[in-house]
Amino acid sequence: MRFSLLATTALTLAMAGFAPLAQADEGMWLPNQTAGIAKELTEAGLKMDPTKLGDFTAAPLNAIVSLGGCSAAFLSPEGLVATNHHCVYGSIQYNSTPAADYLTNGFLAKTLKDELPAAPGTRIFVIEDLRDVTARMNQGLTPALSGQARYAALDTNRKALIAECEAQANRRCDVRAYFGGASYYLQQQLEIKDVRLVYAPAGGVGNFGGETDNWMWPRHTGDWGFYRAYVAPDGSSAAFAPDNVPYKPKAHLKIAKDGVKTGDFVMVAGFPGVTTRLVTAAEARFSFEKSSPLQQKLLSDYSDLIAKVTAGDPDATIKYASIIKGADNYKKKTLGEIAGADAIDLNGRKERQEAAYRDWVKADPARTAAYGTAITNLDGLVAEDQAAQLDSMRTGTVGRGQLLTAARLAYRFAKEREKPDAARESGYQDRDRRQLTERLTSVERRYVPRVDRALFEAALVEYKQASPAGQDPVFLAKLDAIGVDRLYADTRLADTATRLAWLDKTPAEFEASTDPFIQLAVAMYPADMVREQKSKDRTGRTQAARSVYVAGQIAYEASQGRTLYPDANGSLRFTYGHIKGREKDGQIWTPFTTAAGLLAKQTGKGDFNAPANFIAQLKAGDWGSYAAPELGTLPINYLSTVDITNGNSGSSTLNAKGEFVGLAFDGTLDGVISDWSYEASVNRTIHADSRFMLWTMDKVDGAQRLLKEMGVE
Repeated sequence: MRFSLLATTALTLAMAGFAPLAQADEGMWLPNQTAGIAKELTEAGLKMDPTKLGDFTAAPLNAIVSLGGCSAAFLSPEGLVATNHHCVYGSIQYNSTPAADYLTNGFLAKTLKDELPAAPGTRIFVIEDLRDVTARMNQGLTPALSGQARYAALDTNRKALIAECEAQANRRCDVRAYFGGASYYLQQQLEIKDVRLVYAPAGGVGNFGGETDNWMWPRHTGDWGFYRAYVAPDGSSAAFAPDNVPYKPKAHLKIAKDGVKTGDFVMVAGFPGVTTRLVTAAEARFSFEKSSPLQQKLLSDYSDLIAKVTAGDPDATIKYASIIKGADNYKKKTLGEIAGADAIDLNGRKERQEAAYRDWVKADPARTAAYGTAITNLDGLVAEDQAAQLDSMRTGTVGRGQLLTAARLAYRFAKEREKPDAARESGYQDRDRRQLTERLTSVERRYVPRVDRALFEAALVEYKQASPAGQDPVFLAKLDAIGVDRLYADTRLADTATRLAWLDKTPAEFEASTDPFIQLAVAMYPADMVREQKSKDRTGRTQAARSVYVAGQIAYEASQGRTLYPDANGSLRFTYGHIKGREKDGQIWTPFTTAAGLLAKQTGKGDFNAPANFIAQLKAGDWGSYAAPELGTLPINYLSTVDITNGNSGSSTLNAKGEFVGLAFDGTLDGVISDWSYEASVNRTIHADSRFMLWTMDKVDGAQRLLKEMGVE
């Protein structure tokens, strides 16, 4: 990769030493950025050495873990992990039956032996290293490479780095792009494979308010749950086995003796997923005018249909509970983003910011030479990619048919196994075999034939609304020849052993199969590969343009005395802010909610149906040491200004000394637009207060074993 000296210098500053941002609470910071913002952290209220805060090999950051989609943290020396209720929800659902309905009644293991295996595929990833590998990733890249060749070179370099890293036993490694591919960091994590469900409150506590209150304030939700990490007796990571023992983490978070109050400094540490603050104005406009409305409709229709076809069937309701919860969450968030984009004039804001940057480039011949071509190329690629996005969203809905998805995964794995492991597609290498197995296994607890058929038939309606170029006529012809009746009547893939056995079959065996889902998967493969190759070509060309485009943005921001931080990408970050309420058009949002507010919402029906014993204890008002002195009652949830996004769910909230004071679990509906453009006036994060969690464990659920383990007196 070639950059001008200005761009290279700006990029180095952006990744290592940071000037303060105009809005102090904005930013999801990498550990190595603490030195550059040490003064701002201290002035904001941090009571520990900023250098120690930035050391991910020491507490508190080395107690922070990833669950692969949520964040979490060790809270004891015995591998006890705290995260959100909605992050352990899949494991609660997986272990529930109508006779043992943990979704409704909650779950508490009385002893270590009573802790239940989490859902297949559940992992705890412990951060060990995060290092710059930009030079290695850029090896072999030249301006003359085609998009596909560039993609292939980057993919080869990435796989080589991962393979070297994973030569160490039980490590899971990944290389992530920053600033549109202008730089790359390798993240190394210890992969703990034996994860067990320890505790989750009743659904009426952990999900109090349900979809009614989701993304809303005030909140009164007990959104916490606990896993435990287990390893082999020799301390090595191992799959579930009865003789495995609790993992001994290098550090765990200390539970704060004193809770937080209004104005206090707080931090959140975790693994935020994706933000899109550095996209172009055209990308933002397309999203909110076309793709987001379609996404919201698809999710809404999907959720409504699941609710309709599972109604009155307790077994089906439990099996699809996790799926519908995820769909409901994202459809509501998408609605909030659409409304938020209008409220902050996102299109106008992005266009003004972009115009200022591009005018700065045009004003200087050297800058025009460095960045002008990338700007032109990126604009063309954005338009090209948008043409494929809407079709992909519609045709992708057929993936809701779980047996069809299983067949496609297994056939692709068979085709990839014909290649040397290093040449296989990511996701289908030997390192991925276990995850594929667990994914196919999990279908058994999340599949009902009549429900799957209804979802698949509805998906076909959407599929046929894609443009003719976006559809696969071979797939449609094969489906017509088979017929949906036979598809479900004649398949054997609903049986777990049969489904898993296909992971060891050859492409020839797939192609000779009479199983209708297998036949469909084989028919779809050629068109899938054509689309994939086109996508790779666009991705390679886009990386070449965007990496330079964003390097120019870094240089422009530096020229204005500002610093550009990278978008979230699933790597370890921390963010800081303060406990603070908000005023909103005639409303005053106080920073804390309390037991009184929860009792006022309790109706005993629908989303506001907390268990009777929980309500009785609240009414008794025995708060003990869990009361907030300034409130005179039990705090439930609180608001802060910290900057988070999806993937931060389950992130521990830390006080100024790095002690545990709660869990981040949500944002507010009008604030989710901050994924696209940070807006301090609306950005708020919702946290479950640690005092509410500890009180419920103590007074309601009888979890004294866990409290003692966490050092709570």
